[in-house]
Amino acid sequence: MHIMEGYLPASHAVAWSVVSAPFVIYGARKISRLVREKPDVKLLLATSGAYVFIISALKIPSVTGSCSHPTGTGLAASLFGPTITTVLGAIVLLFQALLLAHGGLTTLGANIFSMAIVGPFVAYWLYTSMTRAGLGISIAIFTAAALGDLSTYIVTALQLAIAFPDPVSGIGGSATKFLGIFAITQVPLALSEGFLTVIVVNLLRKYSIKELMALNFLKSKAV
Repeated sequence: MHIMEGYLPASHAVAWSVVSAPFVIYGARKISRLVREKPDVKLLLATSGAYVFIISALKIPSVTGSCSHPTGTGLAASLFGPTITTVLGAIVLLFQALLLAHGGLTTLGANIFSMAIVGPFVAYWLYTSMTRAGLGISIAIFTAAALGDLSTYIVTALQLAIAFPDPVSGIGGSATKFLGIFAITQVPLALSEGFLTVIVVNLLRKYSIKELMALNFLKSKAV
């Protein structure tokens, strides 16, 4: 779901960068406040960022100009909220563009919007809604991670459709084609990410109780 370097028209690349920038700036301020008020969670924050980096680097070539892969943002969004996750995702995307030729600088804004903004907001909303409804954390985490991943792929497909509408059916027809091709690889990846994130959270609940309690992650009776 990283759109490759130079693939988007310049106007689209600039527009997505402008839209994404306020989220990154606000998230950076939240991280600064978080580490100042709760320094014990620094290691957990770094772990969440590393999780995003590692599993989102496992790419599978997909639609021309993009690729399919897990996102890893559901974990950080559930632990720290969506705007902090935006910054982690932006850092990961920048590093991958510079070091792995995965994504690109010209498409950084578009990739941030899909993977580091929309995905985390969807994941966070699902996690909080489901835990408040009394569902177990494992169910909430699985749903948040899997559907956060899928929401990213949906947005990427729409971004590509807007940039390259079908000559006959327009943006709608192009989006349908992109979504259909993406689904072949992305649906299994999303389900796998959901299961993997549950495993990671269960390990954190075993070995990082203090840090999770500092984040109020374990305040729900649905633990």
